[in-house]
Amino acid sequence: MAQLIFSAITSLDGYIEDAVGNFDWAEPDEEVLRFINELEAPLGTYLYGRRMYETMVFWESAQSLVGLDDSSRAFGEIWRGARKIVYSTSLTTVSSARTQLERVFDPREIQELKAVQERDMAVGGPTLAAHAFRAGLVDECQLFLMPVALGSGKPALSTQARMDLELVGERRFRSGVVFLHYRCSMAHA
Repeated sequence: MAQLIFSAITSLDGYIEDAVGNFDWAEPDEEVLRFINELEAPLGTYLYGRRMYETMVFWESAQSLVGLDDSSRAFGEIWRGARKIVYSTSLTTVSSARTQLERVFDPREIQELKAVQERDMAVGGPTLAAHAFRAGLVDECQLFLMPVALGSGKPALSTQARMDLELVGERRFRSGVVFLHYRCSMAHA
């Protein structure tokens, strides 16, 4: 049975983007990106909402960029190799291979998918993740805390569901980034 993992790069005060939607402060350095690649390589499926998909689809053609470092190239290969399911009522098409478009996030379908998948899955983006947390589908939460406080913005974690978490791992990086790995005990609406 596959695990569903929520992973996010956040500010120290818990935001994935600032008050005007910027996330340029969140770019991981080489050391952090190598670690992210280790975490992402075993994944078989990404679940995305529209906005997160539109951000991540960059990796569909990133290998053609001149000057892309090895860790970024490796991340692009991992991303292109995974299955993607995009949940959106506004998109009419997707622009990446191995990608299906769904109109509705159905927790029962995700539970069935988890039951038959051999490789773990990731849910990306706080809005879609909030649905998954409320449905009790998220098994692990992986947060990369960047050494910056934004004061306001889009929260990484839902404020509409209680999440009981058990710390199972942590790592510090030279850049000041801290990785926190939690097991999700339960979610409450």
